[in-house]
Amino acid sequence: MTTTPTAAEEKNHILLVDDEKMNLMVLDNLLRDDYDIFMAKNGQGAIDKVKECHPDLILLDIIMPDMNGYEVLQKIRELDCALKNTPVIFITGLNSEDNEEKGLDLGAADYIAKPFNSAIVKLRVKNQLQIVNQLRIIERLSEIDQLTAIPNRRSLDKQMYMQWGRAIRSSIPLGFMMIDVDKFKVFNDTHGHQLGDLVLQTVAKVFGRVVKRSGDFFARYGGEEFSVVLPDTSMRGVLKLAEQIRKNVEETVITYDDGKTVQVTVSIGAHSHTPLQNESMKDFIACADAALYKAKEMGRNRVCSSGDLQP
Repeated sequence: MTTTPTAAEEKNHILLVDDEKMNLMVLDNLLRDDYDIFMAKNGQGAIDKVKECHPDLILLDIIMPDMNGYEVLQKIRELDCALKNTPVIFITGLNSEDNEEKGLDLGAADYIAKPFNSAIVKLRVKNQLQIVNQLRIIERLSEIDQLTAIPNRRSLDKQMYMQWGRAIRSSIPLGFMMIDVDKFKVFNDTHGHQLGDLVLQTVAKVFGRVVKRSGDFFARYGGEEFSVVLPDTSMRGVLKLAEQIRKNVEETVITYDDGKTVQVTVSIGAHSHTPLQNESMKDFIACADAALYKAKEMGRNRVCSSGDLQP
């Protein structure tokens, strides 16, 4: 499964943009011990680097020959991706309030004046990155299911959107599963919600043991339903992994109340398709969902594919 490093596990990326080599060297010397530094010497180079290195913060000179900093910031804000929200600190020798107002109006986060004061540069960068990292932690927590500690529906939607677009651009198959814990409502009513929660947590751990390929993704869809996203995976690959999940869940013994045990099963709907530009992701998911209900109709504890739906 794809995991996202925390701020503590990797250095933040900073992009320095200035047409003066000396300014780049000074800033690099000030910041490189604490951050991963990338550089660009002009406006277009800055935009290209933003797409390439995904910086957490941009230090951007205002006065440059080909494209000034204001124009670069406007173009960054027009990018059709999350990178458009990357915070920008202008670095400038201009001291006019009108210039500062213009930059802030365009969405700049802060200003650093030339000539550089080492302590001020470090503090302004540190303050901006603290905000970035705090927002990242909040966003990450908002995408984790609190009961099972795996990604939630919001995170799944983001992953599906990304992988759907990638599959269209690269003309590769996208695999998907809808998974449902069999007779979970009856189980909850019989054994209580506390044991029901333990069942959901245990099933989620099975995904962690079985879904191991880098890039594959699993999440709690809602209630007792889970989903698995499998980039560049044919129906054969989806079915093979689905059967491994089904078998692992069936064989897992859940211990509770000082030695009592219980076992559960899951039904799985599997689908794989190479999407086209005009096709609907909603219809794609519906195919896996229909296969899941087919598995339930056929007696549960089994895997059905979208191919099983053909008359």
